[in-house]
Amino acid sequence: MIKTRLDELAVFGGPPSFAHALHVGRPNLGDRAKLFARLNDALDRGWLSNHGPCEQEFEGRLAAMLGVKHCLAICNATVALEIAMRAMGLTGEVIVPDFTAAATPHSVQWLGLTPVFCDIDPLTHNIDPRCAEALITPRTSAILPVHLWGRPCDIEALSEIAHRHRLKLLFDSSHALLCSYRGQKVGGFGHAEIFSFHATKVCNSLEGGAITTNDDALADRIDRMRTFGFRGADNVECEGTNGKLDEFSAAMGLTSLDGLPDFIEANRRNWRRAAHDLKGVPGVEVIAYDENESNNYHYLVLEIEASRAGVSRDALVHILTKENVLARRHFYPGCHRWEPYRTLYPHPRAPLTGTEEVAARVMQLPNGTAVSEVAIDTMTSVIQLAVENAPETMRRLTAAGGTGS
Repeated sequence: MIKTRLDELAVFGGPPSFAHALHVGRPNLGDRAKLFARLNDALDRGWLSNHGPCEQEFEGRLAAMLGVKHCLAICNATVALEIAMRAMGLTGEVIVPDFTAAATPHSVQWLGLTPVFCDIDPLTHNIDPRCAEALITPRTSAILPVHLWGRPCDIEALSEIAHRHRLKLLFDSSHALLCSYRGQKVGGFGHAEIFSFHATKVCNSLEGGAITTNDDALADRIDRMRTFGFRGADNVECEGTNGKLDEFSAAMGLTSLDGLPDFIEANRRNWRRAAHDLKGVPGVEVIAYDENESNNYHYLVLEIEASRAGVSRDALVHILTKENVLARRHFYPGCHRWEPYRTLYPHPRAPLTGTEEVAARVMQLPNGTAVSEVAIDTMTSVIQLAVENAPETMRRLTAAGGTGS
């Protein structure tokens, strides 16, 4: 239902636009018949883990899609980050963007390394290479950038900096499956890249991740480390952990790969619909994707400039939540303001103004195959209505004790 009057908004007493909560990151499920057939095959084989046929096929298909020599499936992307960094022999400090998911710095801290928070470019939301270079010290061993929203960061500049300072370069590509940089698929850049196949990602394996690399020696170390350091049945050659991807997760991953073209098309359709609906709404902008590059369009992200919209980002999140649209403030308020970092590192080495600026205005809307164009129109109409009547919207929110900041 398209709402045209403030009284119709749920926050002001009207019925919610959606009977059930519409979540950011609701899973793309794919063909259930194919999934159940794969699960039954795995059960019939009695091979449920330890690099079974589904996992091997998943790795092979991913490597071919991304154009890389090695793809090693891991139980989840956080463990993948940890294994990759351990295999690369990182020490001391690792430079990470401040505007990212907690998993990125947590994986560094978990290994006993020091995450050094770097500011982002407020236009791209990605790590600022100049800031990264300014943070390099004799203790720095690596730079760990993130391709946020699937929009690749400045790989060329970061590669040049890493090469010149003899640093490792490891990309967190959790958002960037099938995204491209200058025509080349993300996956083969730096020393290695990490992908996530968590249930909320465009392609999911329930839980899962992968490490891609063109480095034969690094791939060999990762392969042993993800299996307790084993090479062969009873020969342990190095320290390791249990990072394997089980067969049921791999079966879901294969089913997601089958459906990926449809998932991406649904994302693209919704992104274009939202961009059309919100075009010209003051202070509201749908982040753009480069149509000359490949992208999965999975992240439907808005930037709210409160001074122009007349309504704050937090107020819009509050209004949408009452409509059963569970919009998210990613990645508010920036990693340096989360624990344990605000206690361990209370004085960041460099200003993080880009992070703070973007964290105050970014809002993510639901997308994916669970979201129809009608749902997009309904969500955008709520935003339009609130902005078009901004003074009265904020007056009523403040009077009701709602989010009027």
